[in-house]
Formats: sequence, C-alpha cells, structure tokens
Amino acid sequence: MRKLIVLAVVGFFAQLVDGSLGMGYGVTSSTLLIIAGLTPAAASASVHFSELGTNLASGFSHWRLKNVDWRVVARIAGPGAVGAFLGATLLSHLSTEAAAPVMAVILALLGAYILVRFVLGVRPRIAGHPGMKLLAPLGLVAGFVDATGGGGWGPVATPALLTDGRLAPRKVIGSVDTSEFAVSAAASLGFLFGLGAAGISWGLALALLAGGLVAAPLAAYLVRVAPTHLLGVAVGGMILLSNVRTLLKSADAGDAARFSVYGAILLVTLVGLYVATQRHRRKAEATAEEKVSAEV
Repeated sequence: MRKLIVLAVVGFFAQLVDGSLGMGYGVTSSTLLIIAGLTPAAASASVHFSELGTNLASGFSHWRLKNVDWRVVARIAGPGAVGAFLGATLLSHLSTEAAAPVMAVILALLGAYILVRFVLGVRPRIAGHPGMKLLAPLGLVAGFVDATGGGGWGPVATPALLTDGRLAPRKVIGSVDTSEFAVSAAASLGFLFGLGAAGISWGLALALLAGGLVAAPLAAYLVRVAPTHLLGVAVGGMILLSNVRTLLKSADAGDAARFSVYGAILLVTLVGLYVATQRHRRKAEATAEEKVSAEV
C-alpha cells in the first residue's frame, strides 16, 4: 500500500512537470519503476497505460485554457502513433539503450540553444506555421523514442518546436501534451501485442494515473499564466539537465562529478531566469514610457 501511495505522489509531480514544461512524466515514472525492479519493457508499458488517462486530462485542461494549436496536433499525432507502435513492438524483443547517448547529445544541444535564446530574447524570424515537412518526421522519431525509452515524446517534440520558433511556448506545450494521447494509445497496443496483458503492472499504472489526474488541470493553468520568457528558460534548463544526466550515466561518472554538473546547470538556469525577467521588465518600462510620451 505504501508503494502505491508513493507512486501516486510521483505521478502527481511527474504530471505537474510534464503538463507545465511539456516533458518529464514518462522519464520520471519509468526511472522509478525500473529502480523498483521492473524490466524496461514492463516499466514503459505500465507508464504508457497510465498516460492514457493523464494525457486525456491534460489535453482537456490545455484545450479549455486555449493552450492547444489543433493544426499541430492533427499533423504530429498520426506519425507519433506510428513511431510509438513500432518502438513498443521493438522494445518488447530487444533493448535500444545504445542509441540513448546519441539522442541525449542532440537534445542537450537543443536545450542549450533554447535556454540561450530565451535569456537573450532572440526569436527566430520564420514565417508561416509548422507543416508536415517538420511535424511528420518529428512525430515519427519522437513516438519511437518515447516507446523505447519509457518517455521521450515531450523531450524530443517540445525542444524541436520551440527551436522552430513559430509557436508560442504555451502553444507548444499544450499541443505536444494533447497529441501525446495518440502516442500512448499506440504504444500501449504495441506492448499488448509484444508482452501480453500479464507483462504489465496494472496496479502501478493505476497509482501513477491517480496522481497524474490530480496534477493535470493545475499544470495546464500554470502554462496559461506563466510569462513566455520564463517558460522558455525553464524548459531549456529542464531539457539540458535531463539529457546531460543521460550522458553522465552512460559515461559512468562519479557522484561528485554528476552533482557538480547538475548544480552548475541549475545555477545557469536560475541566472537565466533572473536575466530574462530583468530584460522583460526593462522592455515593459520602455514601452510604458513611450505610451506616456505619445499621449503627451
């Protein structure tokens, strides 16, 4: 019983992070289940079944608060579902851990770019709207990584769309979270075919789901009210931290080295939040002064 309560609390905080930053639920929950003794395939399957409920709740909450761009959802969900089904089927038979460091390097670089971009206030000048040339391959890769890694839809899709620069951060997060339901459903079917129902820990999945359902509306509200510049810096820091963690784990780095690096990234993110806040305040004050001058 105590384990289920702990998992419900983990599900709450994992969904709070995922729903407000566009990533984190699958990676956090899968890591805990593997530590608890489940195989990577069983952990990923349990997490994806719990995500069926949390994704619905999160998507509904984001929709009500107008955080969703349905054109993006329509274009990325289908390829994401295909990638997730293929990844789940593959993971049921073999491990893809060798690819994790390569993906982590790419995502860490994207995270660093997003962090710097939002700290400096640089916005890419790209006209139009994200189309199938970007969203179809992105959905396929993100869905595959999500199923094989027990999480990855948000960590892959969110930084790519933020880097593209054509959607506001809250629209990116809301659209990625909403489209994830199709990914979780496809991955769940893949695991059912590969593992069978007996290979899934239903009790653990339900405990994670219970916590996630409570957090989903709160996370969507945080995205709605959070300033864009702060949201961008926080997402960039989260991406950088999570993928550097993967790289250090692959390199068998010692505890002292790992925590020193984590502390440095956290410090840089906090400084970035401060700098972005000050820049935004100066810009707002300058705009207010211009309005007063114009009225005079």
